[in-house]
Amino acid sequence: MTARGLLGWSTVSAPSRRPAVLVALLSVVLVVLSACSSSDSPDDAATSSSAAPTTPTEPSVAPVEWTDCTADIAPIIAGRPGADRPLTFGCGQIEVPLSYDDPTGPTLSLFAVRAVSGTQADRIGSLVVNPGGPGLSATDAAVQSALTLPDAVLARFDVVGVDPRGVGLSQPVTCIDDATKDELTAAEPRPTTADQLDAAFGLADDVAAGCVDEYGEGLGAFSTVDSARDLDVVRQAVGDEQLTYLGYSYGTTLGSTYAELFPDEVRALVLDGAVDPDASRQDAAEAQAQGFEAAFDAFAANCTSLVSGCPVGADPRTAVNDLLTQAETAPIPSSREGETRQATPGLVLAAVRSALYNPAAWPQLAQSLAAAQQGDSAGVLTLADTFTGRADDGTYTNTIDANITVSCADTDEDYSQSDVRTLVADWGTRYPLFGADAALSLYTCTPWDAPRTPLPDRDAEGAAPILVIGTQGDPVTPLPGAVDMAEDLTSGVLLTWQGSGHTAYPKSQCVTDAVNAYLVDLAAPTADLTCPA
Repeated sequence: MTARGLLGWSTVSAPSRRPAVLVALLSVVLVVLSACSSSDSPDDAATSSSAAPTTPTEPSVAPVEWTDCTADIAPIIAGRPGADRPLTFGCGQIEVPLSYDDPTGPTLSLFAVRAVSGTQADRIGSLVVNPGGPGLSATDAAVQSALTLPDAVLARFDVVGVDPRGVGLSQPVTCIDDATKDELTAAEPRPTTADQLDAAFGLADDVAAGCVDEYGEGLGAFSTVDSARDLDVVRQAVGDEQLTYLGYSYGTTLGSTYAELFPDEVRALVLDGAVDPDASRQDAAEAQAQGFEAAFDAFAANCTSLVSGCPVGADPRTAVNDLLTQAETAPIPSSREGETRQATPGLVLAAVRSALYNPAAWPQLAQSLAAAQQGDSAGVLTLADTFTGRADDGTYTNTIDANITVSCADTDEDYSQSDVRTLVADWGTRYPLFGADAALSLYTCTPWDAPRTPLPDRDAEGAAPILVIGTQGDPVTPLPGAVDMAEDLTSGVLLTWQGSGHTAYPKSQCVTDAVNAYLVDLAAPTADLTCPA
């Protein structure tokens, strides 16, 4: 099964290559962790409860002891837009209970990064950021946010990112080897034969079995409910009376779960690219297939409107279908030095999907596909690796491991092979590029033999106003999900951006002004707001 089919990716934020900042922080981690007490691994201790209590248990919380890691991060961000800002960075560790049923028992260590601007005045507190996934690094997101967030926000807040349990530098869950990840990403994304489907199911079974063998019952400790409880420990550890939070994509699921469990502790929550809280996994997968089909059509229309002509020809959809057929029988070699892989259909489709997250990548996609038509897959592989988190040396981050682990810990929905076979055939016809892949994702958690903590219903009654943002042309988290989340949250206010791509802030002045006013002055829109593209 492909990485896209295996994972679903419906909640993944904008893709990125292996975070360079994360690599730089590895040396810092060793110093910080050595100064603190060790903690137990999930497979060595009790796991979280399988049901989400309505009143979370609060452990004793120590303030973060920040270690200056500016010198480690500065060389990595040098030359990037925003790197000339007067920023200092601190790194630290926050201990959280492995199980909130046993708040004084074994702990997990969460790694944290704080960015502070030299222009800061009249500090309000910390803005805690999460880029989504599940499985993307929030410490890396904090560094990136310090480079890109508006000055008006940096002047009032520390920017704090804490890798959630099992992610990035927070005792990462690792149970899928790099060779298997290569196999996942290269596999057939649009299976049409019984043998291809059997192979897809078999690979999903193997991945689940490997993770269960590695962690056993401990896999249950990586649920979003537990990460939301961790978020309140983070709030206390950074010294804030209430939480100010900016979450993208899956980060909206984490943030809304926090609001449900701790409504009184909400100061301001921005939930951008909201994941539909009401959709079943099947509904969400189908909406994603529809969204990516529409995004591809938008890419194709843009490409064919170019005065110079579309590099892939007058009919990009036919061109991609032809390329997928070609890659199935004769994988496409790469001119990249040292590259031994050839582009299979799975890698070609991963490249397409990667670029559809952000219209700014559409020209790169067009040129990469045109080069692949001429027999060189270097550009396609670069885009695919951007999507899957594969580094040039063939290693991966633990994003795939964490994505599957968290996604399966969060649901009690399972879909049989028979169900999935039917949907693969149906969606493969209705959504010809992305439908079969989306249907395959539904089988991912079926063989997952580990404790589950389904996400709670979320109305967050009693919380301060919560700003929910949806983008009209978002293929990853389609706009109806944001509409549903804003309606479900008692204090939810909807901001709709009539743009394209995944997430909205700070991509337009209208969106930026509204979010800034909300974060800084708590001035939420008095009614649902629409911002033009």
